[in-house]
Amino acid sequence: MKIEDKKAKLFIDNANLSGSKIHMVNLSGTVFDDINMSKTKFTNICFSDIEICCAQMGGAYLHNIGLPPETRGKRKQRPLKFENCELNDSTIKNCNLSNVKIVKCDISGMKINGILVEKLLKK
Repeated sequence: MKIEDKKAKLFIDNANLSGSKIHMVNLSGTVFDDINMSKTKFTNICFSDIEICCAQMGGAYLHNIGLPPETRGKRKQRPLKFENCELNDSTIKNCNLSNVKIVKCDISGMKINGILVEKLLKK
């Protein structure tokens, strides 16, 4: 099936769309519920104001997140919120963490540049 240059509302239920390619499509306001999106790749996506809830993201690779390169320095990205997330054993590398707040989190074993944060806080 091919839908091209049309405005349409699709109601898809209990279907296998694996291997599909979606290019230059407006999906704003779309609801995805009980979906297997493993090994899906999102590129050049506007995810502003999305909410991801009850998701298993083990092995996910998030990179180059923020404003598009042509707008950096001209405006500031709105902050992200992470709540009730299992981020243990994750790596955050080469990221701008200025003004990040960590509240009511288990930081046992957490290191910044190889230094245990618990030891830093004790000093």
